[in-house]
Amino acid sequence: MTKTRQQFNSPTLGKMDLSQVISEIVRYIDREPKRSYELVIGTDSNGDKLADFVSAIVVHRIGHGGRYFWKKWNKRIVYSLREKIYQEVTLSLDLAQEIIGKLSGELKKNGLPQYGLDIHIDVGENGDTKDMIKEVVGMVRGNGFGAKYKPNSYGASIVADKHTG
Repeated sequence: MTKTRQQFNSPTLGKMDLSQVISEIVRYIDREPKRSYELVIGTDSNGDKLADFVSAIVVHRIGHGGRYFWKKWNKRIVYSLREKIYQEVTLSLDLAQEIIGKLSGELKKNGLPQYGLDIHIDVGENGDTKDMIKEVVGMVRGNGFGAKYKPNSYGASIVADKHTG
């Protein structure tokens, strides 16, 4: 597991480290604990040979908005669309592995319900990535997380995409 550099951004709270992100997610859920929540991580990128990658952590209060936090990674060299998608999924998985235990522990400590974590993947049934869906969904599920792809992968295709480039 790769440790992330702990610099995230929040549109409402500014720069934060990962422990602050986890604390804010717990506080957000604790404000309305009877609501349903969806926890999501998604990564998107732009650029052909030298790509920018952005990961987003989203806590969605179903039907009532949400909060998100994003992190820009160092530019990475990519040689193909396949490699770029695999790097996006790997960054999301690494981040998910890093936070899930800490977040679950904090939710439990605060008497809050546990939530599954979905990885949103920027692939879809239309376009150049359709042949990769089974591969990357299998990769995510094999790591114990739920997987969603376009058009249901807003964490990658909308939230993270907003901050690429």
